[in-house]
Amino acid sequence: MATTASFIIVSRNDIPIYEAEVGSATKREDAAQLHQFVLHAALDIVQDLAWTTSAMFLKNIDRFNDLVVSVYVTAGHTRLMLLHDSRNDDGIKSFFQEVHELYIKVNFLQLGCSVHVLVFHLSIVEKN
Repeated sequence: MATTASFIIVSRNDIPIYEAEVGSATKREDAAQLHQFVLHAALDIVQDLAWTTSAMFLKNIDRFNDLVVSVYVTAGHTRLMLLHDSRNDDGIKSFFQEVHELYIKVNFLQLGCSVHVLVFHLSIVEKN
């Protein structure tokens, strides 16, 4: 996928459900906080766009330096958000679709269970 990426799932009530730093770049604590800030700042843009389009995949909705925010909005208005430096729109859309399918399966099996959360996390990291 991308060398630098931060992935987050945000509920329809703007509550972060899941966060992960993915990608092959070295992990730094300050970078993770910056990525989190950029993704949360893009929520207002996502909120406006989600009600004006029927598309689930919203590519390149925001930008910070060389990083881009892409979003996948589910039918229940859960937002899957990815901050990345890649230009591979088809690969990112495919990633979102696979994660959405996995999210539905795990959510069906009670996301609150720690075993299912671990399986979900490992599957997300594996898709990278």
